[in-house]
Amino acid sequence: MAEKAETLTGEMPALFPTPQSDRELYPFRYGLIFGFFNALTWQIGIGTPMVLFAEQLGATPAQVGLAYAFVFLLTPIQVVSTALLPRFGFKQVMLGGWGMRSLFLAVPLVLSILAPWWGVQGWMVHALVWSVFFFCFFRSIGAAAIIPWLYSILPAGVRGRYFGSDQFLSGIAGVLTLICCSALFALLPVYTALLVQYGIALLGSTLSYHALKKLPDAPKPTAISLRTVARDTPRHMFHPSPFRNYLWLAVWFSVLSTPIPPFVAYYLKVGPELSLGNIMLFEVARYLGVIAAAWALKRRVDATGAKPFLLLGLGLYAIVALYWWVYLRIDSHAIAGVFAAYFLLGLGTACWTIANLNYLPQVTGESQRTLMVSIHGAVTACIGGMAPIIWGWFLKGSGGGGPAINVDVFQWFFLTVLASVVCLSWLVARLPEDKSIAVEPLVIGNAVLRPFRAATYLINLIDLKSLQAPESRAESSPKPPPGR
Repeated sequence: MAEKAETLTGEMPALFPTPQSDRELYPFRYGLIFGFFNALTWQIGIGTPMVLFAEQLGATPAQVGLAYAFVFLLTPIQVVSTALLPRFGFKQVMLGGWGMRSLFLAVPLVLSILAPWWGVQGWMVHALVWSVFFFCFFRSIGAAAIIPWLYSILPAGVRGRYFGSDQFLSGIAGVLTLICCSALFALLPVYTALLVQYGIALLGSTLSYHALKKLPDAPKPTAISLRTVARDTPRHMFHPSPFRNYLWLAVWFSVLSTPIPPFVAYYLKVGPELSLGNIMLFEVARYLGVIAAAWALKRRVDATGAKPFLLLGLGLYAIVALYWWVYLRIDSHAIAGVFAAYFLLGLGTACWTIANLNYLPQVTGESQRTLMVSIHGAVTACIGGMAPIIWGWFLKGSGGGGPAINVDVFQWFFLTVLASVVCLSWLVARLPEDKSIAVEPLVIGNAVLRPFRAATYLINLIDLKSLQAPESRAESSPKPPPGR
């Protein structure tokens, strides 16, 4: 019977690697399990469900923009946390950050229970915003360790398959989470749906934490000193160079792109008053656009160069901005058009992200690439994260401090995006690119499927090429003494 069960199991397609499906990747399956369950958490805890929960509690656009921006604004914490790695090691820093962030998912869980009993109180939205702040704070500490940790334990020949599998599994988990959230909003009362969703997020966070505990640790690394970072960062940011020119173009793109997802979702709820289930289905369309771009462009970008896809991403943003300006002008309620706009938004963002990961190594010197890539991630994420906060204050409607959005200002927002895209396209077209020089693109896990937060995964002050991984888990594990 055991042999028969084993045979049947071997014939079934495995979601995670098995000794039969991929013997080399199998020892690191817990990293993939972590990525899968972690997707359940971030899709809810810092994604559109969080935005819709905040609106349900009476959040203004300024509060929504602030909560959505924390994951970007706290990237300096990620830089500073790199200094913890030589002292505590990868595993301890990662587990500490991920364990602490899970505690703050309990706050929205409790709020979803209290709100229908007591009614919405003014302090509730503040509690939600602060819980997102601390969630992102401890996430930033843990995120300083994850990429160099994986590089240090994964053999070089396995890394490509690992990160490809990570993309695939995170994509499955992300789409399933969004569909599940949409169904919950459609079938259950809103606070009951939110209670279940945050229960899923907390479960995902717990399971991903326990998966991390099963990964092997690695020797403590040597990080670039924070004194060196403070000394060299201004030079890289402001001294004339191809890197500086591209950095500020990327910052401009981050500023115009980051505010779109939270404020569009917020507007659809408080403007045309679409159901929460419909808005979550729009998010599915955006995510499908990201997956389509990742599938279609990943190999083509090597042959054609990065610049055409940077321009393609900008062109898609121009179409999205024009659509929303027309939508707001004529007060349209065309659902099909909204689905298309969300899909194009995901497509455009992924085009830029994939091209960025291929172009950035071309403008960073080999000797200082680690620091320069970290600067790029920190500056684009942090400055881009300020945009939702600033626009949030301008978008505040006249709803007596409650959920409302100034549609006239929102129209100007999209006109600003459209004008910025036109200017950026002209400047990006002038960027130098030598396609004859082969440069290995950056690999940062599932960042392609999380394009709005991809920049935060670029931040680490550990030279990845200096990390030596064992050729196999078996070789690195202690062997039993003879005679046993």
